[in-house]
Parts: sequence; structure tokens; C-alpha cells
Amino acid sequence: MKFSRPIISLVLLAVLLMEAAMAGAGEDGADTYLVYVNPAPPGVACQAHQLGILAAALGGEEKANAAMVYNYKNVMSGFSARLTPSELEAVKKQPQVNRVLPSAKLQLMSSNFEGVS
Repeated sequence: MKFSRPIISLVLLAVLLMEAAMAGAGEDGADTYLVYVNPAPPGVACQAHQLGILAAALGGEEKANAAMVYNYKNVMSGFSARLTPSELEAVKKQPQVNRVLPSAKLQLMSSNFEGVS
């Protein structure tokens, strides 16, 4: 059985969004966001590249490690992180950041996919 690449990508993105949404908003006013970034340069580890972007925005690697929820490298280049409103604005200003989206809880409406077994 063969699935089309766009459908697989959409399903994987939906799963990633659900993972990121599980953290929810905290007492510190932080929410979870998906941060899309430029791919890592050749020879640079994906996670190190993404952590460097977040560390530059938050003012240090310790803060970046605490904020990072998950990093993505297969379907997209980016990470999910728990950010306060001021941290969010700092992340958006990073030149390697392409887009930032709030996480969202998605519900599967049906487990019956036509043509998929």
C-alpha cells in the first residue's frame, strides 16, 4: 500500500502539533509554540542548531534547555518550546526563524479512513 507524500506529511504534522499541545499553558504565563527554522548548515547537528537559535533569543543555553519541549528534523526543521510572551517576541526576531505558531490540540474525528487499512 502506498500513501501520497502530502498526506503523510499532514498526518505527521498533526501528530507533532498534538505532542506540543500536551504541555498547555503554565502558571508562568508560558504557552507551547511550534517554531519553524531554517535547516541546520551542513556539518552542524540539527538539535544543536535549534538550541543555539533558542539560546540566542532567551539569553543562555540553560534557559533554552528548560524551554525546549521537542525538536523536529524529519518532516520540518524546527522545535516546540514553552515561551512567555516576551520570550516569544525575542524568538520571532531571530533571523533563522521562519514562522512561529501556537500549539493546538487536535482531535481525530474518526478512525475510519477510506482507502486506508
